Amino acid sequence: MLEPESRAGGPDPGPSDQSSAPGDPRSPLSDSRDDADPLSGARHPGLAQTGTVDATGRDADGRSQRERMESGDRYVVDHEIVAMHRRAAALYEAFNATPDDDVVGRHRILDELFGAFGAGSELRAPFHCDYGVNIRIGQRVFVNFGLVALDVAAIVIGDDVQVGPNVQLLTPTHPVDPGLRRARWEAGEPITVGDNVWLGGGVIVLPGVTIGPDTVVGAGAVVTRDLPSGVVAVGNPARVIREVGPADGDGGRAHRSRV
Repeated sequence: MLEPESRAGGPDPGPSDQSSAPGDPRSPLSDSRDDADPLSGARHPGLAQTGTVDATGRDADGRSQRERMESGDRYVVDHEIVAMHRRAAALYEAFNATPDDDVVGRHRILDELFGAFGAGSELRAPFHCDYGVNIRIGQRVFVNFGLVALDVAAIVIGDDVQVGPNVQLLTPTHPVDPGLRRARWEAGEPITVGDNVWLGGGVIVLPGVTIGPDTVVGAGAVVTRDLPSGVVAVGNPARVIREVGPADGDGGRAHRSRV
């Protein structure tokens, strides 16, 4: 199966230096630049107060906000990241508007949108994502209508995976600390879905979760923690109710109908 390309790195509840505070030169809230939200144009006090930022938009460690985002560290959305989203939106809107029978055209768009899109895979519209480039889909994957894949961090879907309608794969995280959250800090933790997993309709997978191969997640489940291989999990939060076994073969229709 495909391997993730970024590490987990969601935000901690507050700054690493607990002695710092807004107004303290050491504080990530102490410096400022243009505080217009690049998405809406609205003014947000502290939106762009992202730490020590030079004229190029880079922080003291020399990384751009995109580089911070892709490494799993806290970041604030800037114009480069907005441009990434607008590129993705143009592509998924084109995909959503392309007729089902234009298989070549649809695949061409997905090849451009995603980091990888495996041979024999199918994605049904509508589909929405944040950036697309952080999504990697294996071979022979089937994704039903309405997938939302928020790929602040990597989303890796293995081979032979089946995804039901209206599934949400959510990698973004936001600080519990109200000051950091108001300053528009965010981060992300990757999601990995193993080979031959089945996600039932309406499943929600939260940041940092890995689902092992051959596992089945029942419709409407909210997956908050890793799931092992070869199990059936249901509920909110999702819990393992049994292992996949012989009863799930051709004679296991009763089991399958309850998932």
